[in-house]
Amino acid sequence: MDLEIDAIGLLCPLPVLRLRKRMEPLETGAKVRLLADDPAAIVDVPHFCNETGHTFVSMAESDGFLEFIVQKG
Repeated sequence: MDLEIDAIGLLCPLPVLRLRKRMEPLETGAKVRLLADDPAAIVDVPHFCNETGHTFVSMAESDGFLEFIVQKG
């Protein structure tokens, strides 16, 4: 993993805004782990990937939070 972003406790749209900002300087192909507990992130993160050309790799739920893996496109 090239970067981990802790967005636990942040509400929509802040997890995706933080993801967008932190991914900008990364090189194409970099993988990012985003941790969030906002239920809206289930919809927001895949939509963000679709709109920006990044690859939505996976989503998992564990210990009350969501873990998203996104690869920069």
